[in-house]
Amino acid sequence: CCKVDKVRSRLVKVDGSVDHHMEMGKKLLAAGQLADALSHFHAAVDGDPKNYMAYYRRATVFLAMGKSKSALPDLSKVIELKPDFTSAQLQRGNLLLKQGRLDEAESDYKKVLKSNPSQKEEREAQNQLRKSDEIQRLLAQAHDSYNSRDCGTAAALLDAVIETCVWDVASREMRAECFIETGEMGKAISDLKATSKLKNDNTQAFYKLSTIYYTLGDHEMSLNEVRECLKLDPDHKQCYSHYKQVRKLNKQILSAEALIQEQRYEDAVNKYEAVMKTEPDVHHFTVLAKERICHSGGGKCVSGSEEKDKYRAISVCSEVLQTNPENVNTLKDRAEAYIQEERYEEAIRDYEAAAKHGENDRQIKEGLERAQRLLKQSKKRDYYKILGVKRSAQKKEIIRAYRKLAQQWHPDNFQDPEEKKQAEKKFIDIAQAKEVLTDPEMRTKFDHGEDPMDPESQQQHNFHGGFQGFQGFNPFGSGPFSFKFGFN
Repeated sequence: CCKVDKVRSRLVKVDGSVDHHMEMGKKLLAAGQLADALSHFHAAVDGDPKNYMAYYRRATVFLAMGKSKSALPDLSKVIELKPDFTSAQLQRGNLLLKQGRLDEAESDYKKVLKSNPSQKEEREAQNQLRKSDEIQRLLAQAHDSYNSRDCGTAAALLDAVIETCVWDVASREMRAECFIETGEMGKAISDLKATSKLKNDNTQAFYKLSTIYYTLGDHEMSLNEVRECLKLDPDHKQCYSHYKQVRKLNKQILSAEALIQEQRYEDAVNKYEAVMKTEPDVHHFTVLAKERICHSGGGKCVSGSEEKDKYRAISVCSEVLQTNPENVNTLKDRAEAYIQEERYEEAIRDYEAAAKHGENDRQIKEGLERAQRLLKQSKKRDYYKILGVKRSAQKKEIIRAYRKLAQQWHPDNFQDPEEKKQAEKKFIDIAQAKEVLTDPEMRTKFDHGEDPMDPESQQQHNFHGGFQGFQGFNPFGSGPFSFKFGFN
């Protein structure tokens, strides 16, 4: 911005006298064309460095642009060149007051009162002096309260101070410490962000912001703020040490989330366990890790994990819910884990609890309906139980179980008419179970509580006439019980 102003100043300076630039600057300022007005006042100052009015006009433009830091040196230069210029003295006093530089502000107001001011200027200077005295009193009380660790009172007093001294870095830093003490982290962040802009090279503000975000479990914002600190000072010991910790944790979490997206749930669980080891003391990261392990645990069941892990998802979900029983996502995840364990009544209870705290959540509605259908289905025919496999079973496991049972229950193995009749029925059930569970579309329907072989729920999968109608598959071949294995 400053470079652009200097370029404009040089371009404008080429043509026109100081008076011309002053006149053009005033017209442009009145028209609200601040950048062009500033260029002319730059040229006027360059053309006549002792023209106090050029500095004053330029300060006016800076203030209109919200650049009080740039306006302050110009006002000081005006007062140096023309000590009795009360408007400049009053404006500088007001800027110093906003910055919390109370003694300097009071000095300016007193000089205004001694320099034959207008009635308006005299009245304003007196009012501002009274205000500064009041702020001095409030600040003294705030410091006493802060030193006594009465942060609530100190913060309330500082509220009144900052209402006037809006650019007072010290007061905002103290109030931020009070907010941290009282657990009002959002307010602390707001004050510290302001101080990072008001004070040049404020590495401490960025460090504190990073640590606050870290304790809140926001690893990405923590990383952003600590990087800002290191941009200002690459050798800052606190920031560099904290940066290494946050970077490691952030990398682990992002990696774990990528693994979840890839449905590599077991790897994701391992990564989140590493997160808890990297940062065991920050509650938010522990809860986050357990929530995602809970979520991944349900996914692990779906993908077919080892038997030893089958209850893990439910256990971790329950730990999270002990801390926050109204955690809707965890209730949904535990419900899914219950479904994988065929504990449908418990799944229904979790979905119903989630529904109380997650209105208009379609996932809850669909999950609850599915759990209710599966509960009803479990009281009828269950293809997984027929084959003796888990819902997590892969196609190879299903075919292997089918082969074993088909050999065991083939009707040719039985001579007694009653036993043969029972074997035929059992064999049909086994064949149907294999047919449903090895067909992705039919298995998906069954997993959602619909029986593809039930005429009532799936007309298109009607089972016509004994054992010869489902999917065109006859388990006994052409002749009476001339069964041939056709495993595919």
